[in-house]
Amino acid sequence: MVITRTLRYPRNWPTEPAQEKGIDVALALDVVTMAIKREYDVAIVTSTDTDVKPALEAVTALDGDPYPRCEVAAWSSRASHSRRLSIPGAKLWCHWLDEDDYSTVADSTNYAR
Repeated sequence: MVITRTLRYPRNWPTEPAQEKGIDVALALDVVTMAIKREYDVAIVTSTDTDVKPALEAVTALDGDPYPRCEVAAWSSRASHSRRLSIPGAKLWCHWLDEDDYSTVADSTNYAR
């Protein structure tokens, strides 16, 4: 399911691209509220945005052994791994995705209205 948010257009648009604002907060809220409601076993957060870390910390702190839990995904190449989200003192599993993985799940749909 694709969820979009309102775009913010900077003063020098279109030289500077429009930005979707608030999607990280919406993702974080979903991760936490759905964990509390036990609507998933494992959430895999595919983001390196540190604004999502408090949500990962909140779900990790829940007394849900072994579920619900959070895992993360990040990009990997033969040359290096990208930054990934982590929580000090917590074992947060990371799914390292390569170009083939991306090609498998890429959505080429144009969602512009």
